[in-house]
Amino acid sequence: MRSPVVPEAVSRPTLEAVATRAGVSRATVSRVVNGGYGVRESLAERVRRAVAELGYVPNQAARSLVTKRHDAVAVVIAEPEARVFTDPFFALQLRGISKELTAHDNQLVLLLTEGRDDHARVARYLAGGHVDGALVFSLHLDDPLPGLIHDAGVPTVFGGRPGWRDRTGTPLYVDTDNRGGARTAVRHLAGLGRTRIAHITGALDQTSAVDRLDGYRDVMAETADGGGDPSLVVESDFTPAGGERAMRELLDRRPDVDAVFAANDLTALGALRVLRERGLRVPEDVAVVGFDDMLPLAEQSDPPLTTVRQDIEQMGRLMARLLLRGATTVLRDGSAAAGAGPKGASGPGDADPAARTPGPGVILPTTLIRRASA
Repeated sequence: MRSPVVPEAVSRPTLEAVATRAGVSRATVSRVVNGGYGVRESLAERVRRAVAELGYVPNQAARSLVTKRHDAVAVVIAEPEARVFTDPFFALQLRGISKELTAHDNQLVLLLTEGRDDHARVARYLAGGHVDGALVFSLHLDDPLPGLIHDAGVPTVFGGRPGWRDRTGTPLYVDTDNRGGARTAVRHLAGLGRTRIAHITGALDQTSAVDRLDGYRDVMAETADGGGDPSLVVESDFTPAGGERAMRELLDRRPDVDAVFAANDLTALGALRVLRERGLRVPEDVAVVGFDDMLPLAEQSDPPLTTVRQDIEQMGRLMARLLLRGATTVLRDGSAAAGAGPKGASGPGDADPAARTPGPGVILPTTLIRRASA
């Protein structure tokens, strides 16, 4: 019986080989490869040419010892896998984050939390020095992650307005103008002559849902009776199934409802299904407005969904940009956003020019997208 042929391992070019090819010292190659300074451009160009000719790839572990960087960023989503991989919101935000990290040669490390045991696991990983920073979103108000991440000493940017203050004050975050967007949606419905406007909320242990509920109440408080009818508000959870449950409850409670502002597009899709089941026409009998403008879902719903657009992908990009930018960033209006970043990337003025910066937060604007549902 013949022994199998085992191919010889292909040797990787070494730092010494690059130095020999370029005719410089090993230390000079190390400085160029690791982004150091003090090397004449003519020598640096010889090193870069030798790297390309030999196909040299730096040893990341050795490089980290020199640079104190890992060129990796953890993205922590405080939701179970089933939610993350079925909700398009997370795909859009991850796409924005991935684009920004890739543009600056950083790797994305995805961490999900199914339950309390996962919180300790994530905290241990972050404290272990595997990444240069963390981007964290979809937190719930009772979530222990902010405290655990703070204790890990990892530079962090949060997605969404924090509902807490850590030991150093309000953390750095990127969010959408949820309250203002909700006001726009409800005013649009009122402008159509609708007087019994209901709201199906998101999960009220998340600040985005609370802010959208507050925006709804702001406009309802402007009505003739000076306030909204609590029977027109039903709590849900940002999912299509939750939207269906809430719409059935709402119609059983208030069959005279003539408009619905849903906390997100997935909730609105669930509400539309129930309205069809009950034989109600949209928008003739009940007008519906969502929040997100997740394409192609919003365009392909029946009827196409009027909704409040937030730039979810841009939120992700800005989160990554703020983290990569470094210690103290001066945003467009001159306010300072404090945070310790792993690696300077973009300069001042790179935030979205339409964004507002209340203290350590960046707030992106919203836009009403009118389609057939309202």
